[in-house]
Amino acid sequence: MILLLLAVALATAVALAGAAWWLHQPLDFEAPRLDLSIESGTSPKGVAQAVVEAGAQTNADALYWWFRLSGQSRLIRAGNYEIEPGTSPKRLLSKLVRGEETLLALTLVEGWNFRQVRQVLAKTEHLKPDTQALDDAAIMQALGKPGLHPEGRFFPDTYAFAKGASDLAVLRRAMAAMDKKLAAVWLQRAPNVPLQTPEQALILASIVEKETGKPADQPQIAGVFANRLRKGMLLQTDPTVIYGLGAAFDGNLRKRDLLADTPWNTYTRTGLPPTPIAMPGLRALRAAVQPAATDALYFVARGDGSSQFSATLDEHNRAVNRYQRGR
Repeated sequence: MILLLLAVALATAVALAGAAWWLHQPLDFEAPRLDLSIESGTSPKGVAQAVVEAGAQTNADALYWWFRLSGQSRLIRAGNYEIEPGTSPKRLLSKLVRGEETLLALTLVEGWNFRQVRQVLAKTEHLKPDTQALDDAAIMQALGKPGLHPEGRFFPDTYAFAKGASDLAVLRRAMAAMDKKLAAVWLQRAPNVPLQTPEQALILASIVEKETGKPADQPQIAGVFANRLRKGMLLQTDPTVIYGLGAAFDGNLRKRDLLADTPWNTYTRTGLPPTPIAMPGLRALRAAVQPAATDALYFVARGDGSSQFSATLDEHNRAVNRYQRGR
């Protein structure tokens, strides 16, 4: 009897030692790396089977019992994972419990319009294209903003996402970020800013964003537009005209374009256009609600990215002759 007990104890010790050794040994993969996708609601046994089906050369039952005996099997998170070479069963479980998904990223650039946003979403690999079959209105409906124009509603930034994530999820995060940024800057608006709503601030910020690539000039440009709004002058800003032309714009803005009336033509209509024309960044948002105190009513590009500001039309015409016509 004693010998039998000793034999059982020895066998148990050997088994435990073997299990401990196995837990720390790298798993063999059929490929250089293992791409693992776990759907929500997958059982621990299903997770173990998915690991093997993804290319891990190990025993699914052994993995399952390790998950069970660890006491963490119910903590495994759904998601898309990239399992690196050298990963042991112990490290694998830790990764799945922590939810260390494979993260990719896409960047939405300041000044992009929604058409450009949709283009980059469509080209981004490993992003589920849920928006491809939807028009702009349907996208906003899916985002919980029915009837809202999509232009300018998404904050330009870099967004991380897991493989297989929906492009709608990325848009939802970008929209929430813009809502938050806009609400914050609106509370910081100057007392005499000629804007009535956060919506108007977003529209003006989008124009400021498109008018200059020089951040230092943005408050001055916002100041010019604020002065024009106070006086009831036409804003006369080319980017709004270009936006109104849409896909028909060929890169060359002609005089006839400035005379062709659209809701976004600020040469033919007073006040702000009906919607933003692009995604403004945080600096442009701040400039719109905190414009520089200036007497300037005009500005013209110098050709180096900066702008020349003028208080009178005569000064402006001289600036145009100097910087645009080389006179």
